[in-house]
Amino acid sequence: MNDVINNFIEELASFKSSSNLFNQYSYELNANSIRRNNLFLYLQQMANLKPKILLVGEASGNRGCRLTGVPFTSEYILLNGLEPIGLFGERRGYQKTDEFEKLWKEASASIVWETLVKGLYIPLIWNAVPFHPFQGENPLSNRKPTKTEIAMGKVFLQELIQLFDIKIIIAVGNIAESTLQTMGLACKKVRHPSYGGKTMFIKGIQELSASSAECH
Repeated sequence: MNDVINNFIEELASFKSSSNLFNQYSYELNANSIRRNNLFLYLQQMANLKPKILLVGEASGNRGCRLTGVPFTSEYILLNGLEPIGLFGERRGYQKTDEFEKLWKEASASIVWETLVKGLYIPLIWNAVPFHPFQGENPLSNRKPTKTEIAMGKVFLQELIQLFDIKIIIAVGNIAESTLQTMGLACKKVRHPSYGGKTMFIKGIQELSASSAECH
Protein backbone atom coordinates (compact mmCIF):
# COMPACT_ATOMS: atom_id res chain seq x y z
CA MET A 1 0.00 0.00 0.00
CA ASN A 2 2.88 2.39 0.74
CA ASP A 3 4.08 2.13 -2.86
CA VAL A 4 0.59 2.92 -4.15
CA ILE A 5 0.37 5.95 -1.86
CA ASN A 6 3.81 7.13 -2.99
CA ASN A 7 2.75 6.81 -6.63
CA PHE A 8 -0.39 8.85 -5.96
CA ILE A 9 1.63 11.62 -4.30
CA GLU A 10 4.13 11.52 -7.17
CA GLU A 11 1.25 12.18 -9.58
CA LEU A 12 0.16 15.17 -7.49
CA ALA A 13 3.70 16.51 -7.26
CA SER A 14 4.25 16.21 -11.01
CA PHE A 15 1.13 18.16 -11.95
CA LYS A 16 1.95 21.51 -13.59
CA SER A 17 -0.34 24.08 -12.01
CA SER A 18 -1.37 27.42 -13.51
CA SER A 19 -0.19 30.86 -12.39
CA ASN A 20 -2.94 31.26 -9.80
CA LEU A 21 -3.28 27.63 -8.69
CA PHE A 22 -0.65 26.64 -6.12
CA ASN A 23 0.51 23.02 -6.08
CA GLN A 24 1.64 22.48 -2.50
CA TYR A 25 3.10 19.07 -3.41
CA SER A 26 5.28 20.11 -6.36
CA TYR A 27 9.06 19.70 -6.42
CA GLU A 28 9.54 23.43 -7.00
CA LEU A 29 9.73 24.41 -3.30
CA ASN A 30 11.77 22.70 -0.59
CA ALA A 31 8.91 23.21 1.89
CA ASN A 32 6.70 21.01 -0.26
CA SER A 33 8.73 17.93 0.67
CA ILE A 34 7.32 18.29 4.18
CA ARG A 35 3.80 18.62 2.79
CA ARG A 36 4.26 15.52 0.67
CA ASN A 37 5.44 13.61 3.71
CA ASN A 38 2.50 14.88 5.78
CA LEU A 39 0.11 13.64 3.11
CA PHE A 40 1.91 10.30 2.97
CA LEU A 41 1.60 9.87 6.74
CA TYR A 42 -2.08 10.81 6.64
CA LEU A 43 -2.94 8.43 3.81
CA GLN A 44 -0.88 5.72 5.50
CA GLN A 45 -2.80 6.19 8.76
CA MET A 46 -6.08 6.14 6.87
CA ALA A 47 -5.09 2.99 4.98
CA ASN A 48 -4.58 1.27 8.33
CA LEU A 49 -8.03 2.45 9.48
CA LYS A 50 -9.67 1.25 6.23
CA PRO A 51 -12.39 3.94 6.00
CA LYS A 52 -15.29 3.31 3.64
CA ILE A 53 -16.63 6.86 3.85
CA LEU A 54 -15.12 9.83 2.00
CA LEU A 55 -15.73 13.51 2.80
CA VAL A 56 -15.10 15.70 -0.24
CA GLY A 57 -14.51 19.44 0.13
CA GLU A 58 -14.13 22.18 -2.47
CA ALA A 59 -10.41 22.98 -2.75
CA SER A 60 -7.28 23.39 -0.63
CA GLY A 61 -7.61 26.46 1.61
CA ASN A 62 -5.01 29.11 2.35
CA ARG A 63 -4.72 28.26 6.07
CA GLY A 64 -5.29 24.54 5.82
CA CYS A 65 -4.17 22.13 3.12
CA ARG A 66 -2.16 24.86 1.35
CA LEU A 67 0.16 24.92 4.38
CA THR A 68 0.01 21.34 5.67
CA GLY A 69 -0.63 19.18 2.61
CA VAL A 70 -3.56 17.49 4.39
CA PRO A 71 -7.17 18.42 3.47
CA PHE A 72 -9.18 20.37 6.06
CA THR A 73 -6.19 20.32 8.42
CA SER A 74 -4.47 23.38 9.88
CA GLU A 75 -0.93 23.52 11.20
CA TYR A 76 -2.32 23.71 14.73
CA ILE A 77 -4.25 20.46 14.32
CA LEU A 78 -1.39 18.83 12.42
CA LEU A 79 1.18 19.39 15.16
CA ASN A 80 -1.03 18.97 18.24
CA GLY A 81 -2.77 15.88 16.96
CA LEU A 82 -6.21 14.46 17.65
CA GLU A 83 -5.53 11.97 20.42
CA PRO A 84 -9.10 10.64 20.85
CA ILE A 85 -8.84 9.18 17.34
CA GLY A 86 -5.04 8.74 17.25
CA LEU A 87 -4.49 10.99 14.25
CA PHE A 88 -1.77 13.58 13.45
CA GLY A 89 0.72 15.03 15.95
CA GLU A 90 4.47 15.67 15.95
CA ARG A 91 5.16 12.36 17.66
CA ARG A 92 3.69 10.60 14.63
CA GLY A 93 6.10 12.41 12.31
CA TYR A 94 3.92 15.29 11.08
CA GLN A 95 5.80 18.55 10.58
CA LYS A 96 5.21 22.24 9.98
CA THR A 97 7.13 23.92 7.18
CA ASP A 98 9.29 26.97 7.90
CA GLU A 99 7.48 28.99 5.21
CA PHE A 100 5.73 31.04 7.91
CA GLU A 101 6.73 31.49 11.54
CA LYS A 102 3.15 31.64 12.81
CA LEU A 103 1.32 28.43 13.70
CA TRP A 104 -1.88 28.83 11.69
CA LYS A 105 -5.36 27.78 12.74
CA GLU A 106 -8.26 27.55 10.31
CA ALA A 107 -11.94 27.84 11.24
CA SER A 108 -13.39 25.22 8.89
CA ALA A 109 -10.67 22.72 9.77
CA SER A 110 -11.38 23.17 13.49
CA ILE A 111 -15.13 22.71 13.00
CA VAL A 112 -14.71 19.62 10.82
CA TRP A 113 -12.30 17.80 13.11
CA GLU A 114 -14.06 18.79 16.35
CA THR A 115 -17.25 17.32 14.92
CA LEU A 116 -15.57 14.12 13.75
CA VAL A 117 -13.65 13.62 17.00
CA LYS A 118 -16.79 14.03 19.12
CA GLY A 119 -18.47 11.29 17.12
CA LEU A 120 -15.30 9.17 16.92
CA TYR A 121 -16.05 9.27 13.21
CA ILE A 122 -13.03 8.98 10.92
CA PRO A 123 -13.79 9.21 7.21
CA LEU A 124 -11.14 9.81 4.58
CA ILE A 125 -11.06 13.50 3.60
CA TRP A 126 -10.17 14.96 0.21
CA ASN A 127 -10.96 17.98 -2.00
CA ALA A 128 -12.56 18.25 -5.44
CA VAL A 129 -9.53 20.37 -6.36
CA PRO A 130 -6.44 19.12 -4.45
CA PHE A 131 -4.46 22.33 -5.00
CA HIS A 132 -4.93 25.92 -3.77
CA PRO A 133 -6.78 28.40 -6.02
CA PHE A 134 -5.90 32.01 -5.20
CA GLN A 135 -6.80 35.47 -6.49
CA GLY A 136 -4.51 37.53 -8.72
CA GLU A 137 -1.26 38.54 -7.06
CA ASN A 138 -2.27 37.42 -3.56
CA PRO A 139 -1.02 33.84 -3.11
CA LEU A 140 -2.55 33.55 0.37
CA SER A 141 -6.09 34.40 -0.73
CA ASN A 142 -8.85 31.94 -1.59
CA ARG A 143 -11.18 31.79 -4.58
CA LYS A 144 -13.66 29.36 -6.07
CA PRO A 145 -12.05 26.88 -8.46
CA THR A 146 -12.76 27.14 -12.18
CA LYS A 147 -14.48 24.46 -14.26
CA THR A 148 -11.10 23.53 -15.75
CA GLU A 149 -9.56 23.09 -12.29
CA ILE A 150 -12.51 21.00 -11.14
CA ALA A 151 -12.21 18.79 -14.22
CA MET A 152 -8.51 18.30 -13.46
CA GLY A 153 -9.24 17.35 -9.86
CA LYS A 154 -11.62 14.58 -10.88
CA VAL A 155 -8.71 12.39 -11.95
CA PHE A 156 -7.15 12.44 -8.48
CA LEU A 157 -10.52 12.09 -6.75
CA GLN A 158 -11.45 9.03 -8.77
CA GLU A 159 -8.07 7.45 -8.12
CA LEU A 160 -8.40 7.97 -4.36
CA ILE A 161 -11.91 6.49 -4.32
CA GLN A 162 -10.60 3.35 -6.00
CA LEU A 163 -7.48 3.22 -3.87
CA PHE A 164 -9.48 3.14 -0.62
CA ASP A 165 -12.47 1.18 -1.99
CA ILE A 166 -14.82 3.94 -0.82
CA LYS A 167 -18.48 2.95 -0.44
CA ILE A 168 -20.14 6.18 0.77
CA ILE A 169 -19.29 9.71 -0.38
CA ILE A 170 -20.31 12.87 1.46
CA ALA A 171 -20.02 16.18 -0.36
CA VAL A 172 -19.15 19.17 1.82
CA GLY A 173 -20.80 22.06 -0.01
CA ASN A 174 -22.24 22.72 -3.46
CA ILE A 175 -19.07 22.55 -5.57
CA ALA A 176 -18.10 19.17 -4.15
CA GLU A 177 -21.64 17.91 -4.77
CA SER A 178 -21.75 19.10 -8.39
CA THR A 179 -18.29 17.64 -9.07
CA LEU A 180 -19.34 14.24 -7.79
CA GLN A 181 -22.58 14.36 -9.75
CA THR A 182 -20.76 15.10 -13.02
CA MET A 183 -18.57 12.07 -12.31
CA GLY A 184 -21.69 9.93 -12.02
CA LEU A 185 -20.99 9.24 -8.36
CA ALA A 186 -23.83 9.03 -5.87
CA CYS A 187 -23.26 11.19 -2.82
CA LYS A 188 -24.89 12.65 0.24
CA LYS A 189 -24.42 16.35 1.01
CA VAL A 190 -23.78 18.44 4.10
CA ARG A 191 -23.50 22.21 4.44
CA HIS A 192 -19.96 23.60 4.24
CA PRO A 193 -18.99 24.86 7.74
CA SER A 194 -17.72 28.25 6.50
CA TYR A 195 -19.77 31.46 6.35
CA GLY A 196 -22.12 30.58 9.18
CA GLY A 197 -22.60 26.96 8.19
CA LYS A 198 -21.23 25.39 11.39
CA THR A 199 -24.55 24.35 12.93
CA MET A 200 -25.90 22.82 9.72
CA PHE A 201 -22.60 21.03 9.05
CA ILE A 202 -22.58 19.47 12.52
CA LYS A 203 -26.22 18.42 12.20
CA GLY A 204 -25.61 16.91 8.77
CA ILE A 205 -22.58 14.92 9.88
CA GLN A 206 -24.36 13.66 13.00
CA GLU A 207 -27.31 12.45 10.93
CA LEU A 208 -25.13 10.76 8.33
CA SER A 209 -22.89 9.26 11.00
CA ALA A 210 -25.89 7.61 12.63
CA SER A 211 -27.26 6.28 9.35
CA SER A 212 -23.93 4.85 8.15
CA ALA A 213 -22.59 3.47 11.42
CA GLU A 214 -22.04 0.06 9.86
CA CYS A 215 -19.38 1.56 7.55
CA HIS A 216 -17.09 2.83 10.33
